[in-house]
Amino acid sequence: MKLGIFGGTFDPVHKGHIGLAEDCADQADLDEVIMVPARIQPFKMDRKTASGEDRFQMLALVASMNDRITVSRNELDNEGVSYTYLTMRRIQDMHPDAGLYFICGTDSFLKLDSWMNAHELLANYSFIVGCDRPGYRHYELEEAISRISAKYGTEIIIVQNRQFDISSTEIRDNVAEGRAIDDLVPAPVERYIREHGLYRI
Repeated sequence: MKLGIFGGTFDPVHKGHIGLAEDCADQADLDEVIMVPARIQPFKMDRKTASGEDRFQMLALVASMNDRITVSRNELDNEGVSYTYLTMRRIQDMHPDAGLYFICGTDSFLKLDSWMNAHELLANYSFIVGCDRPGYRHYELEEAISRISAKYGTEIIIVQNRQFDISSTEIRDNVAEGRAIDDLVPAPVERYIREHGLYRI
């Protein structure tokens, strides 16, 4: 079994996140993509987010619409900072016979050396790197893949995912300013945000 692990704040989850999950499942032949909302992201510890429960419930709505996407409380239910290596350890323990593929974008992949216990991640798991902009940082990415593959033998799959000019920040700002977000998030997520009063000033 091949499992894609897609972590993030998802504040809120939007069509760009969903598109990347679906494209990774298709192009990397994954059996399932597990979306893992962070309790506390290491690089966003100074930012206030919607509650973990709200972010989880919005992801659960997305999962209910796609039979290859699931959502995990792995990080929300564990104390402390949500370090990826700990998340991957726990998921591997739950699925000992599965191959785990960590999903990330080009920018995140190129910063892997700064992640906690990056060597453990690269030595034990595979990676899927989404490239939503043709040619974006192409030579840096090729160099990084070559270097990492030679050192760790890491399987790295490049996915040409669909392009969505969307950010969670834009969505939060639109809600705060009373602008529509129905073209940025699925209808059930838009309804959840409205009914629960999320992101209002």
